[in-house]
Amino acid sequence: MKTNIDLNRRSFLKAAGALGTAGVVAAALPGCGEKAAEENADFAQEALGEVPTEGMQYRHFDNLEGVNASLLGYGCMRWPWRTNEQGENTELDQEEINALVDYAIAHGVNYFDTAPKYLKGLSEEATGIALARYPRESFYLATKLSNYHKDDSLQEGKDMLMRSLKRLQTSYVDFLLCHSISNSEGFIKRFIDNGLLDWLCEQRTKGVIRHLGFSFHGDEEAWKLLMEYHEKVHWDFVQIQMNYVDWEYPSEESMTSKRLYEDLAARNIPVVIMEPLLGGRLSNVPDFLAQQLRAQRPTQSVASWAFRFCGSFPQILTVLSGMTYMDHLQDNLRTYNSFEALTEEEFKLLDEVAKVYSGYPIVPCTDCKYCMPCPYGLDIPGIFAHYNKCVNAGNVVSSKADEGYAKARRAFLVGYERAVPSVRQADHCITCGLCMTKCPQKINIPKRMRDIDAYVEKLKQGLEL
Repeated sequence: MKTNIDLNRRSFLKAAGALGTAGVVAAALPGCGEKAAEENADFAQEALGEVPTEGMQYRHFDNLEGVNASLLGYGCMRWPWRTNEQGENTELDQEEINALVDYAIAHGVNYFDTAPKYLKGLSEEATGIALARYPRESFYLATKLSNYHKDDSLQEGKDMLMRSLKRLQTSYVDFLLCHSISNSEGFIKRFIDNGLLDWLCEQRTKGVIRHLGFSFHGDEEAWKLLMEYHEKVHWDFVQIQMNYVDWEYPSEESMTSKRLYEDLAARNIPVVIMEPLLGGRLSNVPDFLAQQLRAQRPTQSVASWAFRFCGSFPQILTVLSGMTYMDHLQDNLRTYNSFEALTEEEFKLLDEVAKVYSGYPIVPCTDCKYCMPCPYGLDIPGIFAHYNKCVNAGNVVSSKADEGYAKARRAFLVGYERAVPSVRQADHCITCGLCMTKCPQKINIPKRMRDIDAYVEKLKQGLEL
């Protein structure tokens, strides 16, 4: 399999290196990839074909007795909103949520994952309404003991689970997760010192919780502690962030998903995957990378490569996707209702793509919105989304002397104003650091905001970058 990825990577990194000395942030040509996105949408509609109605693969593990989970799981963190005339989110679109759930179930999806924190606390209720129309034994429901809570008392933990069951309209939850473990100290304070983990194990024995696990966004020390607790608690499953970039080239200070997966497989612990698309970014990789993937499978979407990567590992129970729109759901069903594991050559190709992509100066934001609300009104995910969109287009300028500077300057500034209201832009950051305590990706958000603001100001004034 021949590619020209290495050549493009050298060209890109040369430009990125020059940009790094100028302020790290990139600008793009008009639309910052909007035209490419429209072309991708047309490609999807015309080339991907009909959605298979049968063929979903199901995964079963001996320690999850009776569970046959669909390889595609529905992540309920990104249900669609209704918006007002100003484009502001007002309430979840329950009618559309019901339609998405109906379509997913009709095509074999039976695993649904939510949490008390998702969608400003509205996800559990909306998910419960949609699923209550089906027999309880026909689907698997996962929710979490959130690490965003009033206090660390045992009673607060108990109350949180009871509230979740009420919102979800169920007497039991199939999969309960200790949510987003990021460090040892936080895990011990939230779940050990107060006896909450012991109580959760009791609820598992009673059947209120059918299977107990945790989701992980932590460091080496926290991971070792959680693996030690496997001997005491016996984790039934674990949820990790895994995709073909994080497999060996994670951003910031994260552990590789390869290390996490292999540790879990060695202990025969089933794995649930979150962020298979890195917050959607792997569905819209730079065009020259997308061309390499399409050259191998012209009738499949770029996103399908990320989902096939995750599904190709035998220890995976289900791969979660936050499918806001019907076309997202349909594309993923095309992948998993006629699933083909990656070949050895395709694994090698994705490794090359990952090497290049990991060199891009993007912000590793997955749009989880855990950092929100910002006490000073910043739209942190929106700022990062505009920046990443521009970088992914591959149209980078690092100097006023660069060809296309004037056009790129206008495109970045106009796009920024459209994407993020001026009162919510990076210049309003006072570097309080509250957001950093909540970010599962460990992004130094204040520093990134300063870099973006400095770059924007130079663009506005027409200064050298």
